[in-house]
Amino acid sequence: MEEYLILMRLDLLTKEAQPSPEQMQVYMKMYNDWVGTIAAQNKFLGGKGLSTEGKVIKSDKVITDGPYAEIKESLAGYIMIKAKDFDEAVAFAKECPILGGAGNSVEVRKVISVHNTQ
Repeated sequence: MEEYLILMRLDLLTKEAQPSPEQMQVYMKMYNDWVGTIAAQNKFLGGKGLSTEGKVIKSDKVITDGPYAEIKESLAGYIMIKAKDFDEAVAFAKECPILGGAGNSVEVRKVISVHNTQ
């Protein structure tokens, strides 16, 4: 099994795009059910939501607000999963309920190690 990151992007900034508290309850149930199906297969490794606040540090050490303060597609959160290959990881990602929103997207990335721990 290999590890994959599923990144979830949606509009976190436009007031009109934000769900009502009632809609949010429905969406969270759908999300929890989706994660539950992955966890039931012992393939869920964890995940977190991300705030809309952030800073970007450029190569010249200049720090700016960001990372996506001006665009409607913000990185809202991620989960890590185990999958036998990219196809299986994509199959899980295709079922993400976030894809039900117009303009929303998910991205699947294989986790690789670049650190030498010896």
